[in-house]
Amino acid sequence: MLNFHLTDAQLALRERARRFAMDHVLPVAWYYDEQDEMPVKVLEKALDAGFMNADIPSSYGGRGYGLVDAAIVTEELAAACPGIATSIFDSSLGLEPLILSDNEALKKKIFAQVLVEGSRVSFATSEPTMGSDVSAIKCRATDAGDHYLLTGTKYWITNGGACDFMSVFATVDPKAGHEGICALLVDMRCKGITVGKPIPKMGQRCSNTVGVRFEEVKVPKTNVLAEPGKGFVLAMKTFSRTRPMIGAFAVGAARSAMEFALDYAKKRRAFGSPLSGFQAVQFKLAEMYQKVETARLLTWKAAWKADEGKDPTIAASIAKFYATEAAWEVVDEAMQILGGYGYTKMFPVEKFMRDIRLLRIYEGTSEIQRLIVSGWLLSGYKPAMPSMEELPVRRDSDPMGDQGGKAFRCRVCGYVHEGDEPPEACPYCFFPASAFKECT
Repeated sequence: MLNFHLTDAQLALRERARRFAMDHVLPVAWYYDEQDEMPVKVLEKALDAGFMNADIPSSYGGRGYGLVDAAIVTEELAAACPGIATSIFDSSLGLEPLILSDNEALKKKIFAQVLVEGSRVSFATSEPTMGSDVSAIKCRATDAGDHYLLTGTKYWITNGGACDFMSVFATVDPKAGHEGICALLVDMRCKGITVGKPIPKMGQRCSNTVGVRFEEVKVPKTNVLAEPGKGFVLAMKTFSRTRPMIGAFAVGAARSAMEFALDYAKKRRAFGSPLSGFQAVQFKLAEMYQKVETARLLTWKAAWKADEGKDPTIAASIAKFYATEAAWEVVDEAMQILGGYGYTKMFPVEKFMRDIRLLRIYEGTSEIQRLIVSGWLLSGYKPAMPSMEELPVRRDSDPMGDQGGKAFRCRVCGYVHEGDEPPEACPYCFFPASAFKECT
């Protein structure tokens, strides 16, 4: 039976996350956005409060939060600042390949270090010349006996300039496509690593984003997350579990934009009445709320499927592309309600607009999500309805009675012919008898 109630523990978690966002994230968000700087102290506070690295399984000493728990926290943090929320969440993205890997010795070692020292982990698949096409990775991992030599450049790496470890996806053979991809956990203290300057961005300016260059970096094979040929699958499994969190970012930002628009509409007057008294504005607000609620339910569904051990791939893709596109529509309408003030930096909506635009791009663009969903529809979806060629035909005055005789449906235009044999040609589209199929 369906149950849309959060547990008492989850309600308490949401309240703690909301309070943290109001006390520690919201007051500094615009300052760090102007500075184009990641607020390290806020991340440290988030770690102390239990909002970072909370998904480390309890069997390894972690809090063992599920994805629904993470979505609840992420929404609240993103409601205050999507950029800071990204910085806090990114360590979970970096840890996910390790959580999913079979390398038990590495799990025990790194999880202990993360829990004791608060180490941060980032995630690296993208490169200067590839993003969504993971099979096109060029960063090379050369087998050197008991270790790999890692050479190449990773780009768009969130927290890349402020992490202790990095989950790096590389290839042993660029010509091998998916089959050559492996995954390694890299200690960022290794020789041969150069971190680039922070990439100047339109939004998400409270998160650190850099390029990282590897020059024959020695990575022991004890740090292998996925052997060559298994890295692509690990990357896809990682994304299927982290994409719901992108939906949660979108929900939080959209919710705040809606609330700011609601506040403004109640207080701003035009033509002698508050804006909220005009039906055009009321309809905008209603549609904004509908999109926030729908996006949250889709996000929670995807997170729930992952927590239940079910394959969340399709649900995660749907949640990501619906929630992120809905958020853009909500923020755009919020700016329309605020008018000229919404376009200024004195009001918060323009920052949300800059921050959320990225959500439709990273961790798989909206177009990639549509390819995933359409691919599943075309190859894996099981229809409840019969093929149109096989639609049942009722031919007498008693539709519930026994049907006598035969009927043949034209597979081209749908015409139904009654008789013992199909006609020589369809009277509508003129296709021959071979175009007809007997139906019941």
